[in-house]
Amino acid sequence: MIQFGIIARNFSSSSAVQSAIKNVTVIGGGLMGSGIAQVSAQAGQNVTLVDVSSDVLAKAQKSIGTNLGRVAKKVYKDNPAEGEKFVAESLGRIKTLTDPAEAAKSADLVVEAIVENMEVKHKLFKQLDGVAPSHTIFASNTSSLSINEIASVVNRKDKFGGLHFFNPVPVMKLLEVVRGAETNDATYQAMMSWGKSVGKTCITCKDTPGFVVNRLLVPYICEAIRLFERGDASARDIDIAMKLGAGYPMGPLELADYVGLDTNKFILDGWHKKYPDQPLFNPIPLLDKLVSEGKLGVKSGEGFYKYDKK
Repeated sequence: MIQFGIIARNFSSSSAVQSAIKNVTVIGGGLMGSGIAQVSAQAGQNVTLVDVSSDVLAKAQKSIGTNLGRVAKKVYKDNPAEGEKFVAESLGRIKTLTDPAEAAKSADLVVEAIVENMEVKHKLFKQLDGVAPSHTIFASNTSSLSINEIASVVNRKDKFGGLHFFNPVPVMKLLEVVRGAETNDATYQAMMSWGKSVGKTCITCKDTPGFVVNRLLVPYICEAIRLFERGDASARDIDIAMKLGAGYPMGPLELADYVGLDTNKFILDGWHKKYPDQPLFNPIPLLDKLVSEGKLGVKSGEGFYKYDKK
């Protein structure tokens, strides 16, 4: 998931818009899934967090507890007892399961946050479509795949949309609410209300590649890589130029390293395959070379820059 910087989060579940969605199932216990589970639980909703790995779920619960503790320290700094109550109650609203079908049986909303692979997503939603109640809304947290294509395997296309969060979910304020070709008004309004209820600022987008943020951000990053690849400017100067000349908090190559060069390549390759005539989506030899060498950015210790591994 690509994001453009860290925005301070103003936590206030009491002032959030009330949502008709009370029971949320989140499929995927990684960073995104655990973050979505956290903001849902701290907004007062019942959450079932699902992952095939019990170890991943245990790690997610520990991470959520730590993050809730940070929120409590900030929000309830003058009342530690209330902070402890907030953490305990929020954690108490989260249960974990390894069976997605079982988890979907009581869900008002299912948010999928698993691997960016269309076949895997299709298999999951086919399974869920047969067991979830008829009123259940399905949503994908995909950042680069087509919502319409993901929804093509279910019968409830009118109750299917995109809910694209940004990493880290508890901190980033934006939520892109994506309307598929058949998403009906009731589903759209429910997703918008729910997004506001978990403390997000919601924007709306049609099912277009990368939605709003990534559709603008990925080509921007790619043009910066091409600029560097041609030898027109150094990586450092490109980043300084965009920070001081355009007021961006991070330069494009710094951001590429932070997100992961493999993630950038994955998105670009997928778009190029689907839209081969769009030159902005053409593969970049330098990006392919760095990824093939295992230079993925911050997480590997080297990308366009070198980093100290902790």
